[in-house]
Amino acid sequence: MSEIEAYLQQQTSLRGRSAYQEDLSWETWRTELRHHVQVRLGDFPAEAAALNPVQLERVTCDGYIRERVEITTYAGLRMPLYLLIPDNVSATEKGMPAIAACHGHGYGSREICGMEPDGSPRAGDPGLHKDFAVALVKRGYVVAAPELLGFGDRRLEEDRDAPPGASSCTKIAAHLLMAGQTLAGHRVYETTRVLDYLSTRPEVDSHRIGSMGISGGGLVTAFTAALDERCQAAVVSGYASTFHGSILDRNHCLDNYIPGILQEAELPDIIGLIAPRPLFLEIGSEDLVFPLHSAREAHERLKKIYKHAGAEQALDADYFDGGHEISGAKAYDWLDQVL
Repeated sequence: MSEIEAYLQQQTSLRGRSAYQEDLSWETWRTELRHHVQVRLGDFPAEAAALNPVQLERVTCDGYIRERVEITTYAGLRMPLYLLIPDNVSATEKGMPAIAACHGHGYGSREICGMEPDGSPRAGDPGLHKDFAVALVKRGYVVAAPELLGFGDRRLEEDRDAPPGASSCTKIAAHLLMAGQTLAGHRVYETTRVLDYLSTRPEVDSHRIGSMGISGGGLVTAFTAALDERCQAAVVSGYASTFHGSILDRNHCLDNYIPGILQEAELPDIIGLIAPRPLFLEIGSEDLVFPLHSAREAHERLKKIYKHAGAEQALDADYFDGGHEISGAKAYDWLDQVL
C-alpha cells in the first residue's frame, strides 16, 4: 500500500457518530441517523411544491395502460414519469398496490418499460433492467417509473445529441455539489414526490406502496425507503454493499458520492433505516460493480440491524447466478407476499 493509499484509507475510516451499535436506543439511533443522512444529501425543501400533474400521453398496451405524466418535484423543476396501470384495476374496491420503479444508468424510464430509446416497442435485448416495470404491472401492480434527473429526457441540452445511454450525471452532480447539494439527494427527494403522486391516484392503495431499483436506481430506492416510511417494502438490486467495498474501491459515476457521509455511517447502516419494514436484496454472483464479497458483508450487517429491530423475518435476499442485473426470480414473489 502506497503512502497516498494509506492516507486515503485513514481519511475515509468510519468515524460515524450515528453508526449502528446494539447498545443504542433503536428509535434514537434511527431518528438521528435519518436526520444526518438527509442533511448530507443536501437536505430537502421545507415545503413541497404543488405537484400539478399533466398527462402527456395514454397508450393501450398488452394487459395494461401506459400513461406519460409530468409532475413538479422541486419548485421550478418538472419530472416526467411513466405510470403503468393493469387492465383489471377497475375490478378492485380498495385500490391496488403500487411500486416506484427506479432505473439505473442507461437511457432512462423507457428502458424499464419495454421501449427503445425513441419510445418504440422493445425490439432487442432488455439488458440489465429486464423491463422490470412491465414485469411488475403484469403481476398486478400500478407502477410509476420516474425519469431520474440526468437521464433520457432529463439530460442537459448539450447532451441531447449524444448516444441514448449517455447521461448528464457528472455536470449536474458537480454543479449541485458546488451549491451544497447532491444529485443523489435530488433523485431521492424527487422519488418521494413520486410517492406523493401515487398517493393521489384512485387506482392506488396508499398504504401498499413499495419500491424497486437497480444499480443507481438501487441507491435511490434504498435511500428513499430509508427516509420515507410510506415506502412499505423495498427491493434493492445490484447496490447493497459497503462504501469501502464498491464506491471507494473503483471509479463510479459522480452521482454516487455524498460529501461527509462516512462521518455518519457505512452504507448497510443507512439501508438498515428501512427496518423493520420488509427489505429484499438481489445480489448477482458475478456483479463486477457491487462485488459479491461486499454485498455479503452488507447483508450480514443488515441481519444484525433487523434482529435488533425485532424484524428478522422482514429481511431476505436472492444470491443468483448472474451479473449486475435485475433477476426477479424470487423478488417478485416476495413483493406479492409483503404488499
